[in-house]
Amino acid sequence: AAALPRAASGLPSARPQGLLLPRSLARSPARGARADRGAEQSRAAGGMPAEEEEEFYVRYYVGHKGKFGHEFLEFEFRPDGRLRYANNSNYKNDVMIRKESHVTQAVMRELRKTIEDSEILKEDDNHWPAPDRVGRQELEVVCGKEHISFTTSKIGSLSDVQASKDPEGLRVFYYLVQDLKCFVFSLIGLHFRIKPV
Repeated sequence: AAALPRAASGLPSARPQGLLLPRSLARSPARGARADRGAEQSRAAGGMPAEEEEEFYVRYYVGHKGKFGHEFLEFEFRPDGRLRYANNSNYKNDVMIRKESHVTQAVMRELRKTIEDSEILKEDDNHWPAPDRVGRQELEVVCGKEHISFTTSKIGSLSDVQASKDPEGLRVFYYLVQDLKCFVFSLIGLHFRIKPV
């Protein structure tokens, strides 16, 4: 499958761009698409191991290129509980913050519950605003047999959500992103006793 279109990341990776998706999860649907369910059902019928069916991975990116260069925030949770975080701002010569830690499976279960309860897995980004000069956001989630990959522009406020062609779906995305950011900032603060932003 073709690699997901995305901006360059500040997190260390084996790929020149973006975070390295675990090989067992390296199914990359096109923008807004889900993994082919027929193929997934065939794999399941063929005796796919339960642990692969229940893989869980989350990556979020938001950034733009402007007066101060490429400024972005990105984080990912890998199936083994590894949390990787990068925040780059060149404002007033700030340096990039890169952090990596491991979280327990209890934390991963809470993260998964947050995502499943949001019902983001039912959404589609075909009618969301495309990335523009203001910036872009990307959200990728692998949750069991579901694999979603969303791309949209930066959202300044709920008025931007209301003005979109799919306000209901974009509202789900908007609130989930706020929850994920608070979740990650809390974890980073607890692990490293720093202000993540």
